[in-house]
Amino acid sequence: MADNSVIERAKEHFGGLVEQQLERVERLKQAPAPTDYSKISPIVIGMLGGDGIGPTITYESQRVLEQLLDDEVKSGKVQFRNIEGLTIENRAAKLQSIPDDVLAEIKECHVTLKGPTHTPEKGDGWPNIESANVSMRKALDLFANVRPVRIPAENIDWTFFRENTEDMYALGSNGINITDDLAMDFRVITTQGSRRIIDAAFAHAKKTGKERVTIVTKANIVKTTDGKFLDIAREVAENYPGISWDAWYIDIMTAKLIDTARRSDFQVLALPNMYGDILTDEAAQIQGGVGTAGSANIGTTSAMFEAIHGSAPRMVTEGRAQYADPSSMIRAGAMLLEHIGFPEVAEKVNMALDVCGQYERKAVTTGRNTGATTGEFGDYVVDTVSDSGLKSKWEGYVYAN
Repeated sequence: MADNSVIERAKEHFGGLVEQQLERVERLKQAPAPTDYSKISPIVIGMLGGDGIGPTITYESQRVLEQLLDDEVKSGKVQFRNIEGLTIENRAAKLQSIPDDVLAEIKECHVTLKGPTHTPEKGDGWPNIESANVSMRKALDLFANVRPVRIPAENIDWTFFRENTEDMYALGSNGINITDDLAMDFRVITTQGSRRIIDAAFAHAKKTGKERVTIVTKANIVKTTDGKFLDIAREVAENYPGISWDAWYIDIMTAKLIDTARRSDFQVLALPNMYGDILTDEAAQIQGGVGTAGSANIGTTSAMFEAIHGSAPRMVTEGRAQYADPSSMIRAGAMLLEHIGFPEVAEKVNMALDVCGQYERKAVTTGRNTGATTGEFGDYVVDTVSDSGLKSKWEGYVYAN
């Protein structure tokens, strides 16, 4: 027979979470107007090094951006600002996933480029503070996690729109051990949160000339929350008559990404948070590894760009940080450039990374002294971006393959 006091304690805990989420839904209904970067001067880009290999790879991305935006920096149109303090040591000391003073500095920037940060897990010696990424997404309402993967020679051009502020991650640190034998975590999916991420996916497809949006759920089993996500997709699709859409389950979707006969059919994909985290790591591995993929976290008034991988503390403890692949952060930098209004420059960076990482490969990082250092690969990308024949070289590699 269950102890009534245990049940009442669980009810109280769950009731508090429901109250918080209902308040959040009301805030979502009052969305501000999107930022128009063409009307901002200077555009302030905040640089956050993070933990582990984060500072090393973030520096290389900043170096590429500063070279490409040299005229804009000199004219005052763009300003870089380094923000200290988003380290696990500082976060643990203050028992905050993002210390208040650091968050205040972040809010003064229009966009940020952020290195990977360590998220404590049980038994690793750090206090149980929330992921800095999750906290930043909540604080700035960065609802769209956009992760592109491209392999031109294989006709792969995927863009994943992963919902960023809901699902398991929203309440991941708010689970409850009801008894020693029973633990429960919670999942949240809202109409408003689902609608805006799915609409963003369809809008991207329309803007970029794509013909298909794929919705990924497990709605046959997770009927209430995934069911809502799928229902909203049906509604949003009606607003985009020129774009077809289909629905896949997450398990078979992971298989189809490695199905060479089918995977080039997919174009734009929209999915809840946890499925998106898993699927985009698989997609990045197909591209060449998680170290090759960048990520955007976009809200209506702010945006944060980052690698999709973690801080790799083992590389630091083993003295290998200087061999980390900076491609992920440079890709993130390209996404930042496009977001703030420099799409042509962003495309040059993407082409250079394709040439350097997939085709020419004159400098290859291995994570060890068997390969290029972070700086050597960064130099390679900088030189390639500056090559006046970059476009013809890129086209030559792509069409030859």
